[in-house]
Amino acid sequence: MPLSRPRTKLHPTALIHPLGENQDELEPPRSPSKISAGCERCRRPSAPSPKRMENKVFMSFAFYSTILILKMYVVAIITGQVRLRKKAFANPEDALRNGGLQYYREDPDVERCRRAHRNDMENIFPFLFLGAIYSLLDPSPAVARIHFFIFCVGRIVHTIAYLLRLKAPTRSVAYSVAQLPCFSMALQILLATTPYW
Repeated sequence: MPLSRPRTKLHPTALIHPLGENQDELEPPRSPSKISAGCERCRRPSAPSPKRMENKVFMSFAFYSTILILKMYVVAIITGQVRLRKKAFANPEDALRNGGLQYYREDPDVERCRRAHRNDMENIFPFLFLGAIYSLLDPSPAVARIHFFIFCVGRIVHTIAYLLRLKAPTRSVAYSVAQLPCFSMALQILLATTPYW
């Protein structure tokens, strides 16, 4: 038969509070008003990170780039609407769905819209690259904004002149003016990166 171990009595002084012996030195409980104030601070939306907003040049570049991308979407939608109106489809299945294979053809108005859209891609895509690199060079925000503004306005005028068949040389002037900030940014990028070639 196993022997039972004798029970040991704990001295009252051995019962120590789990938070420590010096309970009197513990911080007093917070008042309900302080607790509610702390919870209110937790619920407040955090302010935008300063690092995210400190590059004003890039924020300006993002604004004008978004306008140009939206303009390209508008030109694409106009091209589709002109195709439907003139019944000139690029694919035979679309022509069959809208009247027959006789509408599988080209149309001067549709081709004009396509040329305007293609010209946008040939010029806006390089601008997106140059503008993004240029924003990293820490240029003057005012000068950079002028670069982006001139290009954006030039491309919008160019598209309007293309689609509405404005009298020459409106389209050519708009195209040339929009190229100036691109050449300026490209030159500054080359000057800044030449030591690292």
